Amino acid sequence: PNSNGSYLAETCDLLFNAAAKGKEFLIVGTKHQVADLVASAALRAQCHYVNEKWLGGMLTNWATTETRLRRFQYLQLEESRGGFDRLPKQEAANLKGQLFRLKKCLGGIQYMSDLPDIAIITDQYE
Repeated sequence: PNSNGSYLAETCDLLFNAAAKGKEFLIVGTKHQVADLVASAALRAQCHYVNEKWLGGMLTNWATTETRLRRFQYLQLEESRGGFDRLPKQEAANLKGQLFRLKKCLGGIQYMSDLPDIAIITDQYE
């Protein structure tokens, strides 16, 4: 039986070797207490992250996630071009709300083009 320290060492070695090989990481931590830490650590490490809301099927139904990511990128582009300004107020408000919700769920994975090689999930127990 290994002690917890050797499991930690094995995990660190695995992560270090994966990073050296250029593997893609996804860090997940959606609890309020760790959300900011997850985002800042992932940004420093240039990893993808989910720190707000986990969408069901995000990894197991990748085709749907890709569709949502494309919609998110399209709405971001339209907003930056001023495309919402040319729409009726109600339609622009609906699209801005949609963009806000997508950013909350997908902002940390907006550049993820495929499933990650390794997912690190923090604090999954209450």
